[in-house]
Parts: sequence; structure tokens; C-alpha cells
Amino acid sequence: MTLSSILYTRAPPSLKILNQLLLPHQTTYESVTTVQQGYDQIKQMKVRGAPAIGIVASLSLAVDLQLKLHNFTDINPKDPEVLSIISSPQELKAFVRKSLDHLITSRPTAVNLFLASKKLWEITCKEFEEGLESREIIEKLVDAAVKMLEDDLEDNKNIGKHGGEFLIKKVEDEHENKMISVITHCNTGSLATSGYGTALGIIRDLHSRGRLLHAYCTETRPYNQGSRLTAYELLHDKIPSTLICDSMVSSLLSSSTPPHLKSSLAVSATSNKITAIIVGADRISRNGDTANKIGTYQLAITAKYHGIFFIVAAPFMSIDLTIKSGKDIIIEERSEDEVVFVSGVPVIGEGGRYNEVKDESGKIIIDKVRVPPRGVKVWNPSFDITPAELISAIVTEKGVFEKSEGVKEFNLEKSLE
Repeated sequence: MTLSSILYTRAPPSLKILNQLLLPHQTTYESVTTVQQGYDQIKQMKVRGAPAIGIVASLSLAVDLQLKLHNFTDINPKDPEVLSIISSPQELKAFVRKSLDHLITSRPTAVNLFLASKKLWEITCKEFEEGLESREIIEKLVDAAVKMLEDDLEDNKNIGKHGGEFLIKKVEDEHENKMISVITHCNTGSLATSGYGTALGIIRDLHSRGRLLHAYCTETRPYNQGSRLTAYELLHDKIPSTLICDSMVSSLLSSSTPPHLKSSLAVSATSNKITAIIVGADRISRNGDTANKIGTYQLAITAKYHGIFFIVAAPFMSIDLTIKSGKDIIIEERSEDEVVFVSGVPVIGEGGRYNEVKDESGKIIIDKVRVPPRGVKVWNPSFDITPAELISAIVTEKGVFEKSEGVKEFNLEKSLE
């Protein structure tokens, strides 16, 4: 059973989000009842991952409207804002527009957020033009948000299937039943989606087929999504894995005896080292340039040098055909605090024997520490752009896209016709 970052029920309306800032040390779900609370969850990165961001934004609007409708009917029908929205489709339309405009400013790089907003706005306008009452429009919006949640899970499983089959076919061209070892970056699993994952979904698929030898996850500075979240998911699913620092990847690829090949059993099972680096995507331009977590670009460069596959795994909706290349993608820059401070669990002990510090109730304490000196200047872009030239394949729920022979870029617009 995979982890769930989003818990939603329609009746009674309830949305709870797993606070990923506290993982892996505390598992805390926080209730979201308004659009503003949904915005805060996304902005503060309590929820992250492009698919999950779009879903949480949509569901926060849905549950906000559901609760307004519930309050109007059963609790406080005299509330002026609730009364105007429920009584007037025009006021409801204005509220939806204002809410969506606010939500899309929370994380500007993730295309899923913009596409989810666009979808909900189109539904609002269509149903308004057809003369539906506010209650009926709200039900249509809730239907759409729930469908996004359900579709994402199915899409993730298809991404995993297509990616797993692609890699198996590629390695079997060299050696039948060859085992596969991969590196992944950031967190692209069930914590970043509605469940299962994109890049991590491919790893899960390979593991379920008995074809995964080992998975390496980078710590993913500065926010440590790899060490906090991906390592947590891999351990949870009992997938053979090792955590490495971001700066260790080139050394790992060049090593003649990486950790997963040091046992005689592993060496006899396969002669390969690392087969591929698999990453997710927050936005993909129509030529294949990909915006993903900072550090992805340098992984693609080292994959190219060492002659291994570099695979991008993302939902189809992450492909933005309105953008010609990565030069047109806005890169979010975040607070210097994410670089300057590190959060974790204080421990006491020495010699490899440590105990976590707990409060009087027995709950693990999470604390924050400063690493660099005060006054140091910090640059903290959240994403970088990997040129299409460095990408071997883009895996979506619709299939695997590869570049034509001798061509440096993808033609995704033509491929999708």
C-alpha cells in the first residue's frame, strides 16, 4: 500500500493534506477548508509535486464551495458572502475567478496548476452561460476536481507501465533478463501525486516485475525532498535503495563497483552498473526542454557523458504546447531560508548509537539549525531547465516519446496529433 498525501471525501466535504515538511519524522494531516488554506499549503510546500499541486488547488476550491453551500443550507444562511455566492451565479462566477487567480500565483512553474485552473474556469463559464443555478455549478466543479484526483492515479500507473516496458526493452536489446538499476532525483512518488508516482512510478513498476536491482535517490538540496520523502517512500515499499548526496552522482556512474554490485549475488545477477536516471517534470515545452527540480540539468549532463538513459516521466498535461522552448518557462525563486536553514530531529548519543529527542508527551521534536554564516548572500532557484538534447525519452500516460534519429529536439506538437 502506497502513502497518501491527499485525503478527500465528498460527503461530508473534507480535504486533508499530509504536511510533507514534517516527514519522515512526523505524519500529520492538516485540514483544508478554504481556498486560502489550499494556497498556503502549496506556497509553503507542505504539499509539492506538480500533479499534487494542481489537484490540491482544485480540491481546495471545491471543498470551500461545498462548505459554503452546507453553511448556507444548515448553519448560517444570513452570512452575506455565502448568501451572495449561493444566490447569484454571477457572484459565484466572480468568486471562482478571484480564487483561481490567487491559486495560480502559489507556484508559477508547475503547468498542472494552470491547466487545472483553466479547466475549472471553462466549466464555470459554460454552466453559467447555460443558465445553471449556483448549486448546480458547484456540483459540476466538484465533479471535475474529483475526476482530476481519480485520473491522476490511473495516469501514474500507466506512466509506470510505459516507462518500465521501455527500459526493459532497451536493456534486453543487450542482454535478456538483464536487471536494471536507476537514479532518481527529488520526489516524484505518491507524495507528489494522487498516488503511485511518475518517475518513482516507473521504479515501482520495475520492482513489481522483478526487474529492479537497485534504486539510488539523491538528497535533493536545498529542501531535501530526496532524503526526506523519496527515501521514505522507497523504505515504505521495501524497494532496494541507497541515498546519495547530489554531488555523488558522477562518482557513482564512473565507479567500477557501486554499492549495489558489491555482493556476489548482485554481480552474478547482472553485469551492468546504472541503467538510467529517471526524473519528473513541472513543465515541458513543445520542443522537449524540461523544467524540473534544481539539479536535474547537471544530472542530464553527467548521464550524457556516461552514455546512460536520461528519462523524464510526467503526466501528459505537463507538456505545455504554448511554450516553444525552455527559455519561455518562468523559474520560481524561493526564500534564502531554504538554503540557510536545515530542519531535522535532534539526537543524543555517540559512536553510531543515537536516540531521538522527544518532548514530554513522547512526540519527536523537529528543530531548525543554521548552516552558513549570517550575512552570506544566497541564490535559490527552485527549478532548472534541461535541454531536450540531453533527454533520451519523455514518458507519459499516453506512451513514450523519443526524438527522431539525428535530431536534437522533440517535436511534441506533431507527436500528439
